[in-house]
Amino acid sequence: MTKENKSADQLITTILEGIEDVKGQHINILDLRDIENTVCDYFIVCEGTSNTQVNAIVNSVQKKVSKTLRDKPWHIEGSENAEWVLMDYVNVVVHVFQKHIREYYDIESLWGDAKMTEIKTSY
Repeated sequence: MTKENKSADQLITTILEGIEDVKGQHINILDLRDIENTVCDYFIVCEGTSNTQVNAIVNSVQKKVSKTLRDKPWHIEGSENAEWVLMDYVNVVVHVFQKHIREYYDIESLWGDAKMTEIKTSY
């Protein structure tokens, strides 16, 4: 396993832990590596039930990644209204949605060529 793959795997695992710590729902990982001209290698998509939970997910992911990997997002967008927050970790981009916004944009279908992994949660 290359160093790049190892660090992406560590980042994904840490992000998932951050999402699960605050009970983020319907978590999917989209592997974009086999698609040409993509902006990153992976999307992680999840949802919260309210503005408060969306912000809690974003904060939890930031804290977990910062504490575990000493890394921070290159850019965060959408925190103001907390309906769709994008966290850009360069090779991994996290999308945290409220349910109705996720259904409207349906980015999983837009990236239908990506390999999708659904993360089962125990809550």
